[in-house]
Amino acid sequence: MEFQNEYFEAQIFKDINLSDVSFKNSKFIDCVFENCNLSNVDLDNTRFQDIKFKNCKVLGLDFSKCNDFILTFGFEDSFISLSVFSHLNLENTNFANCQIYDCDFVNTNLAKTNFENSDLKDSHFQNANLSFASFKNAKNYDIDPNNNFLRKTKFSIPEVISLLNVYDIELE
Repeated sequence: MEFQNEYFEAQIFKDINLSDVSFKNSKFIDCVFENCNLSNVDLDNTRFQDIKFKNCKVLGLDFSKCNDFILTFGFEDSFISLSVFSHLNLENTNFANCQIYDCDFVNTNLAKTNFENSDLKDSHFQNANLSFASFKNAKNYDIDPNNNFLRKTKFSIPEVISLLNVYDIELE
């Protein structure tokens, strides 16, 4: 199946290995990717509108190269690593129950985004809008409150203490 320069609407892609495939200049509207391997997919000028990634492997994707017109997608129970979400408006995006390792969220609008029950090991947040976002039961996040916008952001104890990592203090 060809994925470059194509249009897909209301389709379900299930149990497909899409490693190293090009989605360049394609449009995906109202589609679901379930149990797919999306490693190193080329996203140049890809349009994602109302896309769900369920139980997918997302490795090495640069979402900042997507067409940002009505860019909406969400993840559930997925492994997301070495991916870039910088300079995007991802307000209301779902990242629930995911492993999000070594990802970049620089200058990203993540207002009202759901990171609940996710592991954010070595992911980088800088100048991100995290207002009203939820990190309930999330772990391994390293968020500097001085370099990100936090307003009514939801955290759980004891992980919320990691917000103090930027300060040279000792807790006992």
